[in-house]
Amino acid sequence: MKGKVSKMSEMFENSRKSDKRKYFVVTHRALPEVLLKVVEAKRLLESGRVQTVQEAIEKVGISRSSFYKYQDDIFPYHDNAKGKTLTVVMQMDDEPGLLALVLQVIAKFHANVLTIHQSIPVNGIASVTLSADILPSTGDVEQMIDEIETLQGIHYVKIIAKEG
Repeated sequence: MKGKVSKMSEMFENSRKSDKRKYFVVTHRALPEVLLKVVEAKRLLESGRVQTVQEAIEKVGISRSSFYKYQDDIFPYHDNAKGKTLTVVMQMDDEPGLLALVLQVIAKFHANVLTIHQSIPVNGIASVTLSADILPSTGDVEQMIDEIETLQGIHYVKIIAKEG
């Protein structure tokens, strides 16, 4: 039995090590509250509004162990987006001018559109895959995605790749 436990422990540890190299893009709604609080504590520290980790964790309401456990594993997406190619897929109504409105939002945030592919609409709904170069002058990518999602006729926007 001791050999089995040791082998299982080794398999678990190897699995954990390989998991550290995997990345996921999720919306804030999918994250546990503790992770969002870790991000907020890190923002407080970076902004200088608090001087110590203890002050930050007290302000956001998490334990010191939670902060240290997750601090290197979570960061706001937009902080690392500059100089990358961002690819999104959107489902949208087949309405004249709607894609032009999406492109206006992207232009407003100073991103550079690289490719656009629109499927043939089915039942009045089209899928659009769009890749954009996120430049140093590009505004907040998260805000850009949010603004696209709020356009009338956009059903959803999902980030499917970030390269570069």
